[in-house]
Amino acid sequence: MARRVVITGMGLITPLGIGLEENWNAVCQGKSGIAEISRFDASNLETKIAGEVKNFRVEDYIPKKEARRMDLFICYAVAAAQMALKDSGLTIDKSNADRVGVLTGCGMGGLRTLEKYHTVLEEQGPKRISPFFVPMLIANMAPGQISIYLGAKGPNNAVVTACAAGTHAIGESVEIIKRGAADAMITGGVESVITPLGVAGFNAMKALSTRNDEPQRASRPFDRERDGFVMAEGSGILILETLEGALSRGAKIYAEIIGYGMSGDAYHITAPAPDGEGAARCMKAALEHAGINPEDVDYINAHGTSTQLNDIYETQAIKTVFGKRSHRIPVSSTKSMTGHMLGAAGGVETIFSALTIYHGIIPPTINLENPDPECDLDYVPNIARKQEVEVAMNNSFGFGGTNATLILRRYDGR
Repeated sequence: MARRVVITGMGLITPLGIGLEENWNAVCQGKSGIAEISRFDASNLETKIAGEVKNFRVEDYIPKKEARRMDLFICYAVAAAQMALKDSGLTIDKSNADRVGVLTGCGMGGLRTLEKYHTVLEEQGPKRISPFFVPMLIANMAPGQISIYLGAKGPNNAVVTACAAGTHAIGESVEIIKRGAADAMITGGVESVITPLGVAGFNAMKALSTRNDEPQRASRPFDRERDGFVMAEGSGILILETLEGALSRGAKIYAEIIGYGMSGDAYHITAPAPDGEGAARCMKAALEHAGINPEDVDYINAHGTSTQLNDIYETQAIKTVFGKRSHRIPVSSTKSMTGHMLGAAGGVETIFSALTIYHGIIPPTINLENPDPECDLDYVPNIARKQEVEVAMNNSFGFGGTNATLILRRYDGR
């Protein structure tokens, strides 16, 4: 019998808050986490706004001395993993450590560290480079440090697939459990690249919103007046277990993950394939993997970046997959509130999808005031909606034409 995989614990660090409760309350209230950039002087940048994490106390999770030897993205990942493990009630000890793995996604790694030590090299010379520079920089140090802090000795890996990384990490973790290589996985996404170079780079691509005078209204997926995405940071980490293992210890089950799809656009380094062709194939692959029909999906957490092409092409992809029923499926973009968390987005949005199923509340797409005529689906505009959701789909698409889709289902005891 095929192993079934369920979500038993979740941890969130986003611009909306720290922890599940604070984040979920904010999402249900339609709050925005976007504000003026405070970490550095952004006055010479076109974009001066972002979704920075606020009120994060690293010493609550990692001793300060050790935290100074980690880039911020690693700190976020370790902290969110600790939250998720506590939420799950799972104990990692000698009896199961080698059966618990870690796999996280990240888009860019320790960009802040790279900028810092490039300046040190230029101004002070090579002998002033820290021996911790490389371990602070590399993306796989997030799962590496999580395993060290939590004692997880099973499969350990990292995926780097731009804005699809968190979703790919979760999907691959599901497959690891299904094939019997682990009984539980600590997985999700993380990112922290709100830096002068990070913002300037996306500005050079004309990818970011420049609605600097109205930060909280800047991320506006599917709206006619959208002008680009808003960079954000944070982490969303989940504990996945076999259904059998979760039931044996009486664990809380948020949802079951039943489908995972991947595809490549083979089209362009940054632009999505016309008509959302690659995204449509990805969603179809997830449905096929789940063994369900399009009419079984009750909600879609969209990639919904607030960029011109993504929002139109994702809308077209949904129409391709769901046909006439596409107008009756609630679709929302929580990026309207969090901003675009890049490699962390898939982890965070999978958690929001699981909470949608668990609580029966669909998050809104805020700032949807003047719908784009080409974006004509039910995007749950501005106000959360109470509605029972049995099956939810989560989409993530990344530069390089890499696509990932997960399908979650309510666990009803069967």
